[in-house]
Amino acid sequence: MDSIMRRCRNCGRYTMRKDKCPYCGGELEVPHPPKYSPDDKYGKYRLIMKIMSGKIRLNQDIINAIISGPPSPKTQ
Repeated sequence: MDSIMRRCRNCGRYTMRKDKCPYCGGELEVPHPPKYSPDDKYGKYRLIMKIMSGKIRLNQDIINAIISGPPSPKTQ
């Protein structure tokens, strides 16, 4: 289901247009968050993309831990 309402990234105004903001000509985005699921299959990948785009800044050790996943159990 496609959302009708859009929000301008530049001025923050809401509109129902889909191409550009009628007030400032800025880029539009859907203001609603995605539906939550406890079995989020792609959450790790969204987090990695936010880190790569610079929206989230983390220590390099934390980034490496997120990318590599949980530590494997040690065998003796």
